[in-house]
Amino acid sequence: MPANLPPQYFEVEKKLKATSVSSEKISILEELLSIVPKHKGTEKIQAQLKSKISKLKSESKRKPLTAKHGQEHNVKKSGAGQVILIGPANTGKSSLIKVLTNASPQVSDYPFTTISAYPAMMRFENIQIQLVDTPPITPDYLEIWIPELIKSADVVMLVLDLSSPDPVRDFQVIIQKLIEKRIELIRENRSDSSPSAKYQKKLLVIANKNDHALSPDRLTALKQYLNSSHQLIPVSAFQGDGLDLLKNRLFVMLNIIRVYSKIPGRKIEYDNPFTLKKGSTVLDMAQAVHKDFSHKFKFARIWGKNKYQGQKVKRDYILEDEDVIELHI
Repeated sequence: MPANLPPQYFEVEKKLKATSVSSEKISILEELLSIVPKHKGTEKIQAQLKSKISKLKSESKRKPLTAKHGQEHNVKKSGAGQVILIGPANTGKSSLIKVLTNASPQVSDYPFTTISAYPAMMRFENIQIQLVDTPPITPDYLEIWIPELIKSADVVMLVLDLSSPDPVRDFQVIIQKLIEKRIELIRENRSDSSPSAKYQKKLLVIANKNDHALSPDRLTALKQYLNSSHQLIPVSAFQGDGLDLLKNRLFVMLNIIRVYSKIPGRKIEYDNPFTLKKGSTVLDMAQAVHKDFSHKFKFARIWGKNKYQGQKVKRDYILEDEDVIELHI
């Protein structure tokens, strides 16, 4: 389909070639983007303009060499864990954010709608998990701050598009771009490392648009390629298929437990649990409630599955998910 760009576009484009000032270039590129007709024939032009705008903005915000790359794009962790969403252009990452959270990111049917980190909170039962949307990763471009964001995340969620002609190739491109940054995306129970990798991050692969007419064949090809090397969950952000399984899987991959604090003589508050890493002890729980409790701690009583209700336990007792703890100091 032809682009059919209006004459005004080419007049504004002349101004772009006449300036070397980044702020002016950004302004002109944004003007060009507003002029471009929004249809399939201009998708590539729109993507190129958005990529250039994003790159210039990153470069203009970049601090001197003494500053850490990507610092301006750091997202402060919130909730029970942080999950970074990555993927090629137009895979539906923003649509997933929208249906999984109460946020309203910009969702469009053309690439590069997301040009910066976009955090939002996903509710899982009685806790909140932070999801962070990111700009697309392409064979030609990777935002300089995305690898830094991935390194600090708890889990990486790679979103692929089952309406894409070759989801396997899309997966390979992402993996290779991150290997170049010495980041290896692994299955959660793996402990070995590639010699070239400095950072390992747990990966969950999401095959979105499972409602597409050609999705069965492409999903089969993707499963065969991944085999058992990575966890794969097919979903449809549009129809809502697979989203409960996705949420449960992320909770398991965060490797956390929920523990409830019970004040003697009062009811248990189930809406506001403490989240601790698996393997945490009663003493860890006491420190989470208040830093001074670990020094004053005498004993605790515990309620939970497969336990004597209200039994007395010591500070080194290993907690399980949804245990109720009554601390005595």
